[in-house]
This record gives sequence, C-alpha cells and structure tokens, in this order.
Amino acid sequence: MTAAPALAAALAAAALLLPLPWLAIAPNRLLPGEAVTAVSALGWLVLPPCLLFGVAALRRVPPLAAAAAAMAAVLLLLVLTGLAASQRLQDLSPAARAGLGIGLWLALVSGLLLAALRLADATLRDRLLLAFVMLATLAAAAAAGAFDGLSLAVEYRNRAEAVKAALLRHLALAASALILALVVAAPLAWAGFRRPRLAGPVGAAFAGMQVVPGLALFALLIPLLSALLHALPVLREFGLAAIGAAPAVIATAAYLTLPLWRGLSAGLAAADPAAVAAAQAIGMGEARITREVRLPLALPVFAAGLRVALVQAIGLVTLGGLVGAGGLGALVFEGLAQFATDLMLLGAIPIVLLALVADALARMAETRLAVPA
Repeated sequence: MTAAPALAAALAAAALLLPLPWLAIAPNRLLPGEAVTAVSALGWLVLPPCLLFGVAALRRVPPLAAAAAAMAAVLLLLVLTGLAASQRLQDLSPAARAGLGIGLWLALVSGLLLAALRLADATLRDRLLLAFVMLATLAAAAAAGAFDGLSLAVEYRNRAEAVKAALLRHLALAASALILALVVAAPLAWAGFRRPRLAGPVGAAFAGMQVVPGLALFALLIPLLSALLHALPVLREFGLAAIGAAPAVIATAAYLTLPLWRGLSAGLAAADPAAVAAAQAIGMGEARITREVRLPLALPVFAAGLRVALVQAIGLVTLGGLVGAGGLGALVFEGLAQFATDLMLLGAIPIVLLALVADALARMAETRLAVPA
C-alpha cells in the first residue's frame, strides 16, 4: 500500500471511530454513564495516535517499525484517555466513574490487530521484545497514575487482593484439570495404539463429550457427585465435594481428553517405521523402543494437542465460578449478577491474557520440539 492511500485509509478508519462513545462518565459503578466522544475527551491530542496508525499501515515501513508504531498508538490512546478521565472526574463525587466506551475498545483492538498483522513474518525474538517493551511501558504508566481515573483501575484497586487470589485459583484449577485429563487420555491412547480396534470407540466417546454444553455438564456433575458422596462418605475425607473445585476440574478435564488423546495417538503413530525397525535390529525391547524412539518422535505432535488443551483449560474453567470453584470466573459471574461491567472485565481480561500467554509459550515449545525433516 502506497503512502497516500494508507494514510487516507487510517484517517478514514479513525474518523469512523471518533463519533462513537469514548468514555462514559457515570455517577457510580452501577448506573449508566454519559457518553463522551474522543474529540470531546482528547481534543487535538487524538491526532498523533491517528498518524501513528497511518504510519503502521504503510507497506514501505519495515514490519517491526510498523508494529511498534501501532503499539505506540495504542499506548498513547490509553494514557491520554486515562489522563482525560482523571480531569473530568475532578469536580465530581468520589463515587463517580469513567468507563471505557465502545469507540476506545474498537480503537485498541484495531491497533493490536494491525500490530499482529505486521508482525506475522517477524522472528519470535522480535515479537517477544516488542511485547516486553509494550508491557513495561504500560506498567510504568500505570505506576505513574496515568490510569487512576479509569473505572477499571478503580475496580482493581478496590479488589486487588481478590483478583490476585482468583488468578492463582484459576491457574490451579486449570492445571488440575489438565493433569486429570492427561492421566485419562495417556493410557487410552497407548491402548488404542497397541489395539487399533479400541481407538474408534474411545475417540467416539471423547468426541461425543464435546457436544455436551459446558454449563450443562458442570451442573449435571453436582447431583452425580452428591449421590457418589452419599454412597461413599469416605471420599469426603479426601476433600471431594459436590460443589467447588471437584465438579469444575472433572467437567473441564472431560473436554480436554479429546485433544490430548488425539495428540498422543497421532504422535505414537507418527514414529518413522525405519527408526523403529533399526531399534529392533539392534536388539531393543518394546519398552525401550517406546521410551527412546516413539515418545521422542511423538513429542512435537503431542505438543500441538497439549497447546489446544492448555488454552481450553484456561477458558473452560471459568465456568467453575458457577459451581463454587472460585477463580477468575467467580469475578465474571459476580459482575454479571451486579450488572457491573468493570468487575466482569476484571475477571475476563486476565483470562484472555492467560490464554494468549499459554498459547505463545506452548507454540514456542512446539517449535523447539519439532524434528527437522
């Protein structure tokens, strides 16, 4: 894209966003706010981010520099909006809030999407470096109080300890579900590899589980676990309960078994027959061949299934908030019950970030484990 059309396209996109609500000034956290546009909130300061978006869209600009320009525009919009929110709240009551409007959300998402598109062919090192710089700048701006006027920051200050505890709980639930699913999927994948006739029924059972609505499965486990505990009260001594972590972990694990089982099965079947034959020729037993030949060759394929399961675990365990399991899902559903958008976002944003980080780390591991052709 040449300079003039790219800049014109960026400015046209900005012009479409500017009339949308940028901030919502409300008397408290529950009542709807009065919409404030970007021009009203930022004035002429809205132009520099628009120009940066135009630079990021230029094809002649190197991809890394273009992505940096897009991220700089996103950061600048956030900082300027935070400062504008603080200024507008100065003469209002302490309970007043400045929420983020749809226009700002669309601008932020568009900027990050533009940066991601320009980084499509960048090296992993460049991506990590740019992400680190952006996060460090964002943290520095937050520490300096640039976002203190935004309602999301106010909500976080009021619930900082609860958010940290929910984050740790969420990670623990997701990890527990992943381990449980792996314990179930691994022996069944091995059994299906050794006896191919078992693979069909096992795969059908796991695939059938995927069509069960998540909320229904979480709710169904409560009476089932209650009946089990009534029949075997000794299970209570191991911390098993009808509500809480148990149904959340079991239900989430049920959905994770399919990608893990498929990854393990495909990995075991992907071993080069020539490598297996060579191992047999030098006198290796089946156990040693599995340990030293099949499993190392299966790791790259299994890593792909593990990446899918990892992201699924982080997302699905959110429903655990409905069955008393806690985690970030509890914040999301508490916000829904109170019609408090900021509280919902306080739970939802970390879930999205966790999923993105988990996907990136798993993708890195998958790349490192890949066997060169």
